[in-house]
Amino acid sequence: MAQGTGSINSDYKDWEWSDDAGERARLLQSPSVEMVPKNEESQGNGLGATSAVGAVFIVVNAALGAGLLNFPAAFSMAGGVAAGIALQMCMLIFIIGGLVILAYCSQASNERTYQEVVWAVCGKVPGVLCEVAIAVYTFGTCIAFLIIIGDQEDKIIAALVKEPEEVGSSCWYTDRKFTISITAFLLILPLSIPKEIGFQKYASSLSVIGTWYVTAVIIIKYIWPDKELVPVEIPTSPSTWTAVFNAMPTICFGFQCHVSSVPVFNSMKQPEVKTWGAVVTAAMVIALFVYTGTGICGFLTFGAGVEQDVLMSYPSNDIPVALARAFIILCVLTSYPILHFCGRAVLEGLWLRYTGVTVEEDVVRERRRRLLQTISWFLLTLLLALFIPDIGKVISVIGGLAACFIFVFPGLCLIQAKLSEIQETRAISWWAQVSYGVFMVTLGAFIFGQTTANAIFVDLTA
Repeated sequence: MAQGTGSINSDYKDWEWSDDAGERARLLQSPSVEMVPKNEESQGNGLGATSAVGAVFIVVNAALGAGLLNFPAAFSMAGGVAAGIALQMCMLIFIIGGLVILAYCSQASNERTYQEVVWAVCGKVPGVLCEVAIAVYTFGTCIAFLIIIGDQEDKIIAALVKEPEEVGSSCWYTDRKFTISITAFLLILPLSIPKEIGFQKYASSLSVIGTWYVTAVIIIKYIWPDKELVPVEIPTSPSTWTAVFNAMPTICFGFQCHVSSVPVFNSMKQPEVKTWGAVVTAAMVIALFVYTGTGICGFLTFGAGVEQDVLMSYPSNDIPVALARAFIILCVLTSYPILHFCGRAVLEGLWLRYTGVTVEEDVVRERRRRLLQTISWFLLTLLLALFIPDIGKVISVIGGLAACFIFVFPGLCLIQAKLSEIQETRAISWWAQVSYGVFMVTLGAFIFGQTTANAIFVDLTA
């Protein structure tokens, strides 16, 4: 690892774990980013090939995803449009702040991925916790993807076989468990086994088209509603003051692009913190409009009766919505292998560090271990997806982990980065930044604790 003059905790590799373990696990890099190897760093500007405008769209792409489908239900849980918008605006300040902090710490530590920044800046224990959190987060997201496939296939099959939706599927080949399983075994598993994921850039383009199309359909369906779509009830305020926090997991899950933001920052032609601040602000504003438009229009269309997956609230025979379902299925089919690849890479890095075996010494066993990891991961996510009824229950769990990526780890990095500075006197700005870091960690810990407790005692036991 090349060490710059501004490196923090540069002795973090002095521990007993293998020095080069995990070098092969460059995790969660944006599919559109071509990274420059550390040992080929260039001097001055021109480190990467991504322009500021290109970086904006890459960050938007990283932020927008399957969480879009849950935003109308999040507005319902928050207590209406005003509460949902206010909660998003308040959290957006810290979301943007966390992205800027990560860029600052990436420069200071000379590291180019999220988990490497946490390792270098915060040390061994936070670094391991970060990697474990990434593995659990990607695992949970894969479960959510399979549930989404089942949701959309249920509606598409209902339209094709023309069965009444309230009766349910009577044939074994239209049963939800069968359709999810056959899709997963035939399409997802073969794409998940390879060592490298070469189609990421195509999946990114497909994901962008799919999410924007879904948003457009939901907005249009609100402006020109079908006659049979009548909202049950439209809440205008939260039922209790704590109810607004139930929307936090969805917002965190939706806006979480922090793990992939560090490689994007380092891929820029001019990786400067000030420029990056403008990039992420523009990207988050775009994402805010997409999520808010989807949340408001989906919520106002169905009111308190909106499903956790908003597309499930529309009738099966609606052709534009059916096309949206097809887009979502295609997006999820290509996104699952990417998320699995990232989680598998984390586990591989942890294993190599623990055993102290170098990559070069472990080539043969790597193939066997990769196959075992892939099949185990696939079967566990499939089994859980078959018995979890909706994506809301999954998002309520992994949304707390998303809060850690947005608040806790960036806050810890900022605190440690400022404490490592050698200064004779502490300026007011120094104290302000440390206080901001402490507040971010506290807020993130609260969101994680509250959403996780709610998920365990309410959602998972219901």
